Amino acid sequence: MSDVALLVSDRDLPAADGAVFERLNPITGDVATRAAAASVADAQAAAAAAAAAFPAWSALGPSERRARLAAAADALERRGPDFVAAMAEETGATEAWGRFNVALAAAMMREAAALTTQVKGAIIASDRPGATAFALRQPVGVVLGVAPWNAPVILGVRAIAAPLACGNTVVLKGSEICPHVHRLIGEACRDAGLGEGVVNVVSNAPADASRIVEALIAHPTVRRVNFTGSTRVGRQVAELAARHLKPALLELGGKAPLIVLDDADLDEAVAAAAFGAFMNQGQICMSTERLIVDESVADAFAAKLAAKAATLVAGDPRKGRTPLGALVGFDAVERVLGLVRDAVAKGARLIAGGGANGVLMDAAVLDNVTPAMRIYAEESFGPVAAIIRVGGVEEAVRVANDSEYGLAAAVFGRDLGRALSVARRLETGICHVNGPTVHDEAQAPFGGVKASGYGRFGGAAAIHEFTELRWITIGTGPGRYPI
Repeated sequence: MSDVALLVSDRDLPAADGAVFERLNPITGDVATRAAAASVADAQAAAAAAAAAFPAWSALGPSERRARLAAAADALERRGPDFVAAMAEETGATEAWGRFNVALAAAMMREAAALTTQVKGAIIASDRPGATAFALRQPVGVVLGVAPWNAPVILGVRAIAAPLACGNTVVLKGSEICPHVHRLIGEACRDAGLGEGVVNVVSNAPADASRIVEALIAHPTVRRVNFTGSTRVGRQVAELAARHLKPALLELGGKAPLIVLDDADLDEAVAAAAFGAFMNQGQICMSTERLIVDESVADAFAAKLAAKAATLVAGDPRKGRTPLGALVGFDAVERVLGLVRDAVAKGARLIAGGGANGVLMDAAVLDNVTPAMRIYAEESFGPVAAIIRVGGVEEAVRVANDSEYGLAAAVFGRDLGRALSVARRLETGICHVNGPTVHDEAQAPFGGVKASGYGRFGGAAAIHEFTELRWITIGTGPGRYPI
């Protein structure tokens, strides 16, 4: 078991009232982590610490900030084994998923380091005689990042990396499901010597989450909010941020379609579908949930995917013997099994998997899914993929867009011109041609549309989110005024 304190001004602190909460290992039920349960006063203290650190951090030259962020990336990698172990204990993640999290998170921190010299302005033509006008991007102050449990290192680092690069200081509100993992991010930043109070990490009991988030958003020093998580909670965060007139960047739920056209390389499509649907037990915002397959190749595709899925069995991730680990909890298992039962009762065929042993669930595939079934529209966030058969390109596009979500998508076809034309018609923030829906690169703009949120993480797009654009003029001669 790990004991986790709050991290405020580089100090390990208990909650002011001494409160703690426990996170249980989803497989064994043993206590994985005992963490400090922040009060509203603790959250406010973290925001105040970030505000106190802002003048010095924002005044650093870009080269110095870049060097410190690069050191933070190195520190994340050094703590790789700690992250892997904590993810297995708190979320049931496999070693492969843990190591991938650390690698991409370190890349995100290095990409942020590279951004420090990319925060740019522009000269603007002015009608004022003798005046010089320009646009300038400046850091905003304190940024609140709220990160989820499912890709905890990637999404925890993403919540703070670009804000730091732009000259802001941060408060990371960690997930109640993985407080140890998110605390390790703060420790890596402290190891790197970013500076006292530059990164602060707050953990809270599940029952207190809404109060803590509301207190942080309301704090006068917090100027930007970013949140990754469910659409339901994202709506609440958006409403809170709007109430306080604070811009928010939201990356929310998904129901990613993968379209298989009649000329697709089926082996490649199956490999991408299996990876996209079942990596991390399907608990990824980009997970392939809908396999929209042209009816002319659907039988062959379904047979190949069923055979692949049969090899994707779940087991205790600490033993490292299976490709899949645990779902995050029994509620998640019951939700997924409920979707499977509903689909089968309404005429779908279960062609792989479909059972569970505690929180361990092998890969499952449903064929002949229709709009009458819950799984057609509801996000499963589990190891189940739904095959929807369609009669041609137009129906494929219509079905793909028939969702409240719009995060990631994929299209498979050998005719690249046709596949690209399909990709351009999909209502998603991200689309990959002949690649899986689960794909992220640190330098790429990442985000969704519709109920999947708004704004973009990643690369230069994040500069827009975490800086203030100002218009400044300099007069060089006498002014001319009408009165």
